[in-house]
Amino acid sequence: MQAIEDVIKRSEISHDSEIRFAVEAALHIVPLLSDRSARERAVEVFSHLRIWDTACNNGVLIYLLLADRNVEIVADRGIHTKVGTEEWERICREMEAAFQQGQFEEGVIAGIGAISRCMEEHFPTEKTGGENELDDKPVVL
Repeated sequence: MQAIEDVIKRSEISHDSEIRFAVEAALHIVPLLSDRSARERAVEVFSHLRIWDTACNNGVLIYLLLADRNVEIVADRGIHTKVGTEEWERICREMEAAFQQGQFEEGVIAGIGAISRCMEEHFPTEKTGGENELDDKPVVL
């Protein structure tokens, strides 16, 4: 978890966007019984962590549901309109492929790198550097 936090901190030096990482072992019984998907849970976590509350609406959540090895990326409208669903899905599938090979830390770090490259393109850091609006520490749910 420390390695993930460190990678997020380093990546945010190169762009004025925010990345959060959240991991959940499994969905609790209520979401399971109501047939809630990992995507719906990720959107809920995005809201709960207030990732939408950035100055440029450019926060991104990487949500990992460990039980299913399912990755969801939820991006705020400021960055999502520039990057698009296909690119987020590609990054998710690459992370999931790494997880299938037992490369969990490597998969997360590669995913953060891919997201950072998208953010660097669309929200490069100003010469003065941006404010860190959201905590970089991974969240365990």
